[in-house]
Amino acid sequence: MSECVVVLDFGGQYSHLIARRVREYGVYCEVMPHTVSSDRLREKAPQGLIFTGGPNSVYEEASPSCDPAILALGIPILGICYGSHLIAHLAGGSVRRAPVGEYGRIAVTHGGSALFDKVPAEFTCWMSHQDYIAELPSGYIGTARTRTCPYAAFENREKGIYAVQFHPEVAHTEYGDQLMKNFLHRICGCGEHWEMGSYTRDTIEALKEKIGGKKVLCALSGGVDSTVAALMVHKAVGQQLTCIFVDHGLLRKDEAESVEQMCRAKFNMNFIRVDARDRFLGKLAGVTEPEEKRKIIGEEFIRVFEEEARRLGEISFLVQGTIYPDVIESGAGNSAVIKSHHNVGGLPDVIDFEEIIEPLRSLFKDEVRKVGLELGIDEAIVWRQPFPGPGLAVRVIGDITEDKLAILREADAIFREEVAAAGLDRAINQYFAVLTNLRSVGVMGDFRTYDYTVGLRAVTTTDFMTADFARIPYEVLEKASARIVNEVPHVNRIVYDITPKPPSTIEWE
Repeated sequence: MSECVVVLDFGGQYSHLIARRVREYGVYCEVMPHTVSSDRLREKAPQGLIFTGGPNSVYEEASPSCDPAILALGIPILGICYGSHLIAHLAGGSVRRAPVGEYGRIAVTHGGSALFDKVPAEFTCWMSHQDYIAELPSGYIGTARTRTCPYAAFENREKGIYAVQFHPEVAHTEYGDQLMKNFLHRICGCGEHWEMGSYTRDTIEALKEKIGGKKVLCALSGGVDSTVAALMVHKAVGQQLTCIFVDHGLLRKDEAESVEQMCRAKFNMNFIRVDARDRFLGKLAGVTEPEEKRKIIGEEFIRVFEEEARRLGEISFLVQGTIYPDVIESGAGNSAVIKSHHNVGGLPDVIDFEEIIEPLRSLFKDEVRKVGLELGIDEAIVWRQPFPGPGLAVRVIGDITEDKLAILREADAIFREEVAAAGLDRAINQYFAVLTNLRSVGVMGDFRTYDYTVGLRAVTTTDFMTADFARIPYEVLEKASARIVNEVPHVNRIVYDITPKPPSTIEWE
């Protein structure tokens, strides 16, 4: 990737949305921790840097900062909210508690700048701050203001440093997209080279060169990520690839059969189905802690693949469908670990392969789908519901048993059927059932019951880094609820999860 913009993350809720916006404007972007050194950035040579917002105050001792030498690299910088405060603070300005905070939609007026090219002199922005810049550093000038904020934007043109108090990356800010494009294309000089067609072609060619004549094993789950990764490698090296599908007993209803049919009939791939249900469920017996479940599953996946590789002989590479949100959530550098993904943070320390190949590691979920369409995968497969690598293990709360899995499979299948029947399957990005570990009293007929509660989860999202709960019509929820309690034994209560991400994650575990 010849062009790149780096987003330095200071803990803002919109940090990953910024990265998605940059990519939407045709520029490749990576998120890096604010602790990255100026030397590392100099080596990476990005065309621009974006400092994100964050919940802290720059004048507090424990607040996140960055290497001050970054401001002197000569790389164009855009500071957003907390990022603007940090730039002012590091350059010698003054940041203080504002007499009046600004939250929500606020009118802002600018006086002209390359950053505000083609943006009306007055527009509405999205503010979320209590601190403000009281005094600008030497060499910086103010370029925008609100009624109560004297420096809603400021810059040092000579150094290529620009900053805004508001959030141009959110849809609530008028002309925010134009402002971001001005920074990327006019100030940083980036073209619009990041698109999935060229990425797909370039990645396939790179895979051909890397793999050469060696053999490859693919960890195929049947989800969109591993399917797209497998087909990219298949396009690159053909029959040198063997796909291993591990039936770990934690799959959705009829999942194993549909995956096998897809790979053999549709794509003519070398396909091996390994029945490891007893092995996985035995290892998971009595385990209740989510991270431990993920670690066990990650370990066993790798061990199964190693055994199959030894049986096949001379396998050099392992392919996985790891995507960018997996990497970010599993922690990178000093970033917080949200949860270990079995194909990232859940890997064992010693792996019996020459190298792991992850062709989708830099992509968000919607980008993976675009690559799938570029490869000619049927839309029904590309838009298949996302399914976590640990499978139903992280949708059964508490210990895992065959009986609990049977209950969840049926409940989940009914919920998915009703969402699809209502024509909502494309409008909702992910939806599934969860078997809670809660049992409660109910009445069925004239009899008392004491059975499980099933949680239903459905979210809308563009990048799976943030998500909102889906506003499913009550009649759809009512029908799904009635079917589950009537058709699935040992369930007498249904709840619907209305929590966004953050503060929750999409999966319950």
